[in-house]
Amino acid sequence: MTAPYVRTIPERRPEGHVPKAPRWSLAFEAPVSLVTADYLAIQLPADGTDEAELFLELARQSSDGPDAWELLTCTDEAGAVNLIQVSYWLDPSAHARWLRSSKLGRWYAGLNPAAITFGAWHETVQVPPDRLETIASKPGHVFGLGRAPGTLMRHTTTNGYYGAARDRFPVSAVDPLEPAEPHVRRTRPVHSAKRRLRAECGHNTVVIRSGQLWESATGDQLDDYVNELQPKLLAGMRHLLDHADSEGTLSLRITTNLDKETLQPRRETSVYAHFASLEHLERWAKTHQTHARIYAHAIRKQQEYGDKRSVVTWHEVFVLPRTAAFEYVNCHPGTGILPFAPTVMGVE
Repeated sequence: MTAPYVRTIPERRPEGHVPKAPRWSLAFEAPVSLVTADYLAIQLPADGTDEAELFLELARQSSDGPDAWELLTCTDEAGAVNLIQVSYWLDPSAHARWLRSSKLGRWYAGLNPAAITFGAWHETVQVPPDRLETIASKPGHVFGLGRAPGTLMRHTTTNGYYGAARDRFPVSAVDPLEPAEPHVRRTRPVHSAKRRLRAECGHNTVVIRSGQLWESATGDQLDDYVNELQPKLLAGMRHLLDHADSEGTLSLRITTNLDKETLQPRRETSVYAHFASLEHLERWAKTHQTHARIYAHAIRKQQEYGDKRSVVTWHEVFVLPRTAAFEYVNCHPGTGILPFAPTVMGVE
């Protein structure tokens, strides 16, 4: 729920547009000042570490703080295995208190980069609601921030055309959301070993978490996702990673949801990525064949199965202000936004 804007920038919706498939977006039951997605992770060396067990134990113990939380894993481009707790808050003060008082927050704050044999990172995504947009292919599945009490799903017709994501940002009515400066890959990797570093994004950097859930899919729908849609998704992500400099991809992690108790992988994945600007993300979506194949396939299957479609896709996108800061402790130099960050500072 955000204050309405008097539009000064034309929306991208074509006149008379009717979406080919229904979609839903997140709304809030009461006014919210800031929404928070907090990613706190341990980066494991190839031979593993006992510290992973402590991280998992503390993550479970910290569940009382966030409005919602999930446990994810990914193997990054350097081959390191990352265990990630992503947590969501609608109250920024509650989030600040959790960082200072939770066992997981204190564990991270107390890490000595010169003494540990693993890495850890913390990326806090925090924006006012007018800098957030979401979309989902079905209303019944709660995802990401939508798992937090006080949120609900509403039908939207702002979908199915290029530029729809931009139109779903309330602030886009008055702000073109342009970056202040380009993100350029550093000529030399950051010296990150045995150091705690803080990296700042440029103004209007974009963070997206794009999810896929196929736990209830069976038969033809399961076969279609595994053998048709998933390969198309992975091809698109591979392109964004392989052409990071031209596509504005600052970071991209393909994550798998884990059962919080058994640690077994669920049939739910998400891509957590950072882009230099909303325009970069829009350009890939509008012009590249990898996205065209993903989009066409999803629409075709939605039209084929309708309400019986058991594969759910969704995303949440945040446009960050200049003040966003991420932190990396004894991580490899390719972690997160380190290769592209305009500013990297040592933290004593």
